[in-house]
Amino acid sequence: MEKLFIKNGTIIDVENGISFVGAIEIEGNKIKRIINQDEVLPEGPDAIDANGKYIIPGLIDMHCHINEGFAPHFVASGVTTVRNTAGNVLLLNNLIQKPDHSPIPRVYVSDRMIDGTPGQWGPTSYGNFVTDDPEEARKEVRRQVEVGAKFIKLYGWIKRDVMEASADEAKKFGLEVSIDLINSKELTALDAAKAGVTWFEHASGFAQEIYKGWNPLVEQAEWSHINWEEPDQEKVKELCDKLLEYDVKICPTMVLFDQAMSYPNIWSPNNKVIESIENRKHPVEYWKSHEEHEEAIKRSTAVVNNLTKAIAKTYYDMGGTVVAGTDTPALLYTYPGMALHRELEIFVEIGFTEIEALQAATVNAAKSINLDDIGTIQEGKMADLVILNKNPLENIKHTQEIDFVVKGGKAYNQEEILSNIPSEEDVNSLLQAFIEEWEAVHVN
Repeated sequence: MEKLFIKNGTIIDVENGISFVGAIEIEGNKIKRIINQDEVLPEGPDAIDANGKYIIPGLIDMHCHINEGFAPHFVASGVTTVRNTAGNVLLLNNLIQKPDHSPIPRVYVSDRMIDGTPGQWGPTSYGNFVTDDPEEARKEVRRQVEVGAKFIKLYGWIKRDVMEASADEAKKFGLEVSIDLINSKELTALDAAKAGVTWFEHASGFAQEIYKGWNPLVEQAEWSHINWEEPDQEKVKELCDKLLEYDVKICPTMVLFDQAMSYPNIWSPNNKVIESIENRKHPVEYWKSHEEHEEAIKRSTAVVNNLTKAIAKTYYDMGGTVVAGTDTPALLYTYPGMALHRELEIFVEIGFTEIEALQAATVNAAKSINLDDIGTIQEGKMADLVILNKNPLENIKHTQEIDFVVKGGKAYNQEEILSNIPSEEDVNSLLQAFIEEWEAVHVN
């Protein structure tokens, strides 16, 4: 069994908010022992000397849409686990089944989203299921359970009775239900919570509840009286208080809206990971295709930027679960892996402490989906670690100062991880082959 020994590093205990100098002994894919600096180190093993460096658990992006072509960029950014919110389990099996030490993130996956007619992403396909029939939705939930979905994802044009049926069916199998209500024309966050939905992606549906009748698809001039820049804190608190009764969980993906509202002055630090991403056609061409719709995106979708930030901080302060995610690669320049670092910056900008921001992407994220073997640096836990050159508790931006990453017990520098990126031709060929196989079976 492979062994790894890291010594002299400052280990950050994200659960208790403390740090100490010590060593980490890794055997196979697990942390075997944590040794305090006061203890005598074992003789003999070759060790990585982390003197002057800081060790945090592998980061978790709680909302993304992963693709094999940019999967290694997550790990090169220190993101060792992702929660994939809609896609296709079978399409991602190649990533899901990789060994623990592979330089791609662990994938906690949902299957295709369940939406209402006519379907925001078009008719039923390998990536979405469109129906207004509650029984068809129940059948789809059961199919998703069979293929290995860890949770169920609903989308914003879903009908109320279909939403209720989906949530009820998922509950039978112990699965949580997530919803994206950004473009919802009828339902609000409170409606979904009452129906049994647990997860609110992008803090969506809150705006529709606070401003009844508003949604991104209506004529925005009619709603010019809303002060989006300075959200009504009293209304935000009142709604958060109601949703707290249902113990809902929020993944605000603030970077998604922040990048759009900041465009063209986007957050784009100069580092190896972003340089590698910008040399890829996908998702760069996708982002460029959105540039021409910049004003429309700002006017409708991203207008909720400050409201989302207010919701995230208020709900957290009231004791609610708020975790860090990005919606990579959506809208404009949500860089795979690196966007999570900007999300953590925003957490701090809106009033979270550095340790609270870190917790949102480590221990609190892991606990929110009952993943007991990741999210902290503890004996017996998965050996997913990020070794940083600077202290993130002094400045959250230091999470970007990555020296190397340990994934499932194997240490990598960023260059080694990025060397594992598959060619775009191979990725496209695999996707096309999958789509053809899927349609041959599922399309009449």
